Amino acid sequence: MIKQPRILLFGSSGQVGTELKNNFPDIIACDRTMVDFAAPDAIRALVRKLSPDIIINASAYTAVDRAESEPDVAMAINAKAPGILAEEALRTNALLVHYSTDYVFDGSKAGPWVETDKPHPLNIYGASKLAGEEAIQNVGGKFLILRTSWVYGPHGHNFLFTMLRIGRERESLNIVDDQIGAPTTSIELARATHRVIDSILEGGVGDESIYSGIYHMSCAGAVSWCGFAQAIFARAGSLLNGKNPSVNPISSSQYPTPARRPLNSLLCNEKLHLRFGVRLANWESALDECMYQGASATT
Repeated sequence: MIKQPRILLFGSSGQVGTELKNNFPDIIACDRTMVDFAAPDAIRALVRKLSPDIIINASAYTAVDRAESEPDVAMAINAKAPGILAEEALRTNALLVHYSTDYVFDGSKAGPWVETDKPHPLNIYGASKLAGEEAIQNVGGKFLILRTSWVYGPHGHNFLFTMLRIGRERESLNIVDDQIGAPTTSIELARATHRVIDSILEGGVGDESIYSGIYHMSCAGAVSWCGFAQAIFARAGSLLNGKNPSVNPISSSQYPTPARRPLNSLLCNEKLHLRFGVRLANWESALDECMYQGASATT
């Protein structure tokens, strides 16, 4: 791998992609207007034209509930496209960095999930992301599969902005309190990804036979969706236009959705730390930074 690599980013207009552009100033940014991720030939043609040394795939079908009625689209984008990127990366000995999800697990474990735990997704979205992981691993080569959880940030549509909008409109909200995870900012994800790639480029972690594989990459700590909403409102101040909505905890059974969600989405990040020396911030301090850096300007 060269010291100043040519990096191609897919999903550059999304939450994570936007922050990756801030962390990699010379990155080649590709969004959905440049390539249809459901069109294999278009993906191959673009990668071959640009000849990157590193491919970062932050593109995904993330409409969890809609995926239940659009399984073919979810599979094309989340499963088939990553496999194609892996094949193209292998062809030129490039590094592929791909983001996956806590939703590959069923949530039945009592403690945090480790990389060697057996996946068992509860919904089509999770199944499609797992199929993408498997496609990359079947191809082999240089790759990092980074599983994360509950992603949000200062850009795009996410839980933070939904809560701020609803909080301005209502006096009271009912939020699920029996699903536990670690909200992870796109800011922290991009920083951690940059540090990991730098470690590989500097040669401090060995070759691909040592570092290639699956890693969990999420913020530290744990909270429920209800607790996360309460934390947002506690920090929102003037963003709520004088409102102070109450947050009422409810169970998942009281808020049925087309796609089932895992009750425990906590990921153990020790493998990431041991291999690359990288830890993400606690979810609460990451939330503080996220709101300070831009949430108020985009609500």
